[in-house]
This record gives sequence, structure tokens and C-alpha cells, in this order.
Amino acid sequence: MWTNRTARRGTDDRSLSSVMPGAGKIPTPQATKGDGLCYVNQRGGALLTVLWLSAALAAIAFSLSSTVREEADRAGTSLEGLRAHYLASGAIQRCSMELLWSVMTPENRKIARGATVVHYTFPTGDVDVEITPETAKLDVNSVPASDLARLGMALGLQPQQAQQIASGIEAFRHPVNSEGFPTFQPPRTSFQEIEELLEVPGVTPEVFYGTYIREEDRLVERPGLVECLSVFGTKDRVDANTASPAVLAAVGLSPYAVSALVARRKASPLTESDLNDFASSNGISRERLRVEGNSIVTMRATARLRLDNGQLSDLKRIVSAQVKYMPPGYDLPIHFLRWYDAR
Repeated sequence: MWTNRTARRGTDDRSLSSVMPGAGKIPTPQATKGDGLCYVNQRGGALLTVLWLSAALAAIAFSLSSTVREEADRAGTSLEGLRAHYLASGAIQRCSMELLWSVMTPENRKIARGATVVHYTFPTGDVDVEITPETAKLDVNSVPASDLARLGMALGLQPQQAQQIASGIEAFRHPVNSEGFPTFQPPRTSFQEIEELLEVPGVTPEVFYGTYIREEDRLVERPGLVECLSVFGTKDRVDANTASPAVLAAVGLSPYAVSALVARRKASPLTESDLNDFASSNGISRERLRVEGNSIVTMRATARLRLDNGQLSDLKRIVSAQVKYMPPGYDLPIHFLRWYDAR
């Protein structure tokens, strides 16, 4: 009995695997269709992120390279402009000395008598220097109001605007108070600088500096008051070789006389005898005309640099200067009254 009980309580020699199939195995994860799609999506997202980052970096690199290229071009243009500026300034210095030499030694002139343009060829570029005596312009402080009105209309202004400007200049030169008596305002009784014309009613920047107008299918330059009036200008007669057509019209020449004079001086500069012959043959009065002028001239230099291939650059720099030639007895025979950086 004990034996049977013991036998029934005895340990079962069968393994657990025989009773529970698979109980001894370590379970392994099973791949499903959904798990595969998740893995593919993760790879696609990473690739898309890399592509977006590459595109952003490429855009940044392109923008940076464009900025660097633009800055390099701008720096090169600025350097070229600065070199052209000093080339033009040097040409004015040389022209002023050669003009003085030509006057002091007429038998060995560097600049022909009556020349209005001098061309210089330098190793670094070419320069054209225009020489305009101040007698080619009218004295803004003494020119009659009638001449001012004619000047305005010759510049293409409407008669009303031309008369307004002439009256404004006259009022600037001779200010009066409300009772009609002259006022005592020394700074306002004359023009000290020609730019003060911009304070006159009706004188816009286009009227003062000049502008371009359209004629048919092209643009034509219209000069401004700054090219016709000056604080150093002539009080009576103007230079027949360099006065602009508007100035010639302002002193009373007819349109025919203006056209004939401009055509004649293009052939060669006029001398005193040439001007006498021309005036008598064309019925033009010499009362307001002369040849050459006073001791103050304006020199306007246009410079273009020479490139490595020998051609001239398209970039131009224009510099102007008012030059006064002093009489004997001064330490310096040449005084530069003013420099202008045109453009």
C-alpha cells in the first residue's frame, strides 16, 4: 500500500516538453506586413530629410556665391571708377599747365589758340578735356531780366516759366520789403554760388542741371542754367567760340545767326578777324560777341581707362574744375577755385 502510494507520488520522468509542446523553446518575434511598411516609411522619411537638407544647402551656397560675385564686381567697378577719377583729375592738371605755357610762349604752344577740346592719350587710358572760358556764360548777378527770359525760352521753357525765373532772379538780386524799399541783407543781394539758383521759384533740378527730352524716336540733351550762367560770367560780350546756342540766343542773335555761327566754329576756332568777316558777311552784330575771354576757365575732363586687351572701358568718369590764371606778381600762377565731381 505504501508502495503503491509511493509509486503514485513518484516523480514523473517525462519531460515538460512532452506534456507542453513548445514550452522549452524561446519565442521569436514574427515579422508582419504592417511592420515592413513601418520600416520602409522610416527609410523614406530619412531620405526625404536628406534631400531637403541638400537642397537648402545648395540654395545657401548659390546665394552666397552670387553675393560674393556681386561684391567682387562692385569692388572692381569702384576701383575702376576711382582710377578713372584720378586720371581725369591729372588730365585737368596737365591741361591747365599746358594752357599757361601756351600763353607764355606763343611760339611754342602746347594747345592751339582757340582750341575747345584737348585729347590726351596715357598708358592707363584716354581723356578728353573741354576748355570753356567763363565768358561763354552770362554773369548771373548782372545779366538783364530780358536776357534771362530769352535764355529760359531758348532752353525750351514755357514763356510763363521763363518769365517767372527771370523775375525770381531779379528779386533775389534786389530784394525789397513790403513797403517797396530795398532791404539790407548782404547774403541775399547777390549770388555767391551758382547753386543758389535752386532757391529761385521755378528753378527745378531739371532746369538747373539740364535733362533729356524726346524728339521723334531719340533722346536729345537739353542744357541747364548751370551751363549758361555763372558768378564769374561776362557782363557784356560772350565768347563766340564756346558760348552755347542758348546763350547766343539770350544776347539777341536770331535762330539763323545762331545756326550759322555754330556751323562756322565747328570748322575751326574763330579769331578776331574771322569773327569780323563772319559778322559782316552774315549781317550779324558784333556788339555782344568776342573771342576768348577773361582769366577764368572751366575744364571738364572725361576719362576712360584702358583695359588689358588694349580697348577702352565703357566706364566713364567726368571731373570739372574752375581754374583762375593769376596776373604776374603772385606766388602761384594757377589757382583752382573749385572742383566738381560730375559723375
